[in-house]
Amino acid sequence: MPQSSTSSPILRRLLLLDKPVPKQTNEEIAAERDKNYRWNYSVNLVDGAAFWVGQSFIASATIVPLYISKLTDSPLAIGLAAVIAQASWFLPQILTSNFVEGLARKKPMIVNVGFFTERLPMLIIILSAVVAAVSPELALALFFIGYAWHGFGAGLVATSWQDLLARCFKVELRGRFFGITMFVGAGAGALAAIFSIRILAGFSFPTNFVISFSLAALFIFISWASLALTREPLEPIKKREQSQTQFLSELPGLMRHDDNYRHFLIARLLLALSGMGIGFVTVSALKRWDISDGIVGGFTAAYLIGQMVGNLSFGFLADRHGHKLSLEIAGFISFLAFTLAVFAPTPGWYYLVFALLGAVIGAVIVSGLLVVMEFSAPEKRPTYIGLTNSAVGVVSAAGPLLGAALALANYNLLFAVSAIAGCSPSSACGGRLRSPGLLVSRWKIDEFYTVGLLIPCLPPRSSPVSRGSPCH
Repeated sequence: MPQSSTSSPILRRLLLLDKPVPKQTNEEIAAERDKNYRWNYSVNLVDGAAFWVGQSFIASATIVPLYISKLTDSPLAIGLAAVIAQASWFLPQILTSNFVEGLARKKPMIVNVGFFTERLPMLIIILSAVVAAVSPELALALFFIGYAWHGFGAGLVATSWQDLLARCFKVELRGRFFGITMFVGAGAGALAAIFSIRILAGFSFPTNFVISFSLAALFIFISWASLALTREPLEPIKKREQSQTQFLSELPGLMRHDDNYRHFLIARLLLALSGMGIGFVTVSALKRWDISDGIVGGFTAAYLIGQMVGNLSFGFLADRHGHKLSLEIAGFISFLAFTLAVFAPTPGWYYLVFALLGAVIGAVIVSGLLVVMEFSAPEKRPTYIGLTNSAVGVVSAAGPLLGAALALANYNLLFAVSAIAGCSPSSACGGRLRSPGLLVSRWKIDEFYTVGLLIPCLPPRSSPVSRGSPCH
């Protein structure tokens, strides 16, 4: 649905659809982007750090399964939570891509609409923990309502968020920006996870989860406030108006004609399938060794430390050698993590399991998201983003359900299947898939980092900075 056909006055007001869009040349748009580079880097760095701190207090791989296990013994409930965690952000994106391509401003979709769809539901999750001691059934229902609302609501604005980042950061800077931002965010989240150990171990149920979920909500709202400060460079709308039916009918043709993208999508879906076992690793450790809640907090810290290292290393690796290599390595690490989960002799080995799984997530966050931005021209970017992420969402939704069925039989069987899925993307499509980032000239600039904020200095557009020169 293009913006001109949006009749709801409330939605038009939230999206600033009636606000004039200044006419600018491509050179003026690029100049505005470069002028605001440091500012946008700073506020999005704070956004990423605050968001990951918040997520560490409601970590989908550790704290959520632990909380649900306090309310029910059903592995299907764990599986449903894993479906929401792994699929809800991805699934809605193709449904909004057509609409997002018709928006001159992406930020109002993320900030104004996203406040109600993504941030506000965190309060329902807190309420779930408040009533948990009185009514576990009501607490479970409220949790799933809030958790699904938060996840699917984030997915509704996710295409706009990714397109906003692509507008604010040129392709040569995206890998390092994403890698460093997620490195700082995961590092802050790891410190918060260590703090969550004391909360989970130091307070009785459900007070410990009331505190943990409240801190999650606090930092997720701080993230929203920082994201709202982004200065968006506006680009002209080049999309022709078309109905949602027409838009969806064109997608099969896109898949047929873009061979490289099709090979990428197959590999990406296989990698997503390997994540079916992530939500069950904590429950497996609980059943095998009856570990304490505090140890689960330690697993969260290991997971985030692994993600932190993965974010930074794969961000640099992708900028130098392309996202394809990063994703292939991620698949191999996934294979190692689930293999270790099968053969781990003591609970202590699970810290390494979670660190490896965190590194996989770090690679997927950086390369799995950014590589899609390089397959198309800017005006078609939301279509590629939405199609990729919704397809991943379908697999991510089916994966944990399959995982729950396998877990009912044997957790080791589940981890073995996940390990095989992890190493299959490279063998299936590795030879036919070309990294789109390597099809264009890269590394035309060098980047230097200021102490403290880790903000790359942007060299003049007319002349690249020479290696070894100071940052001005």
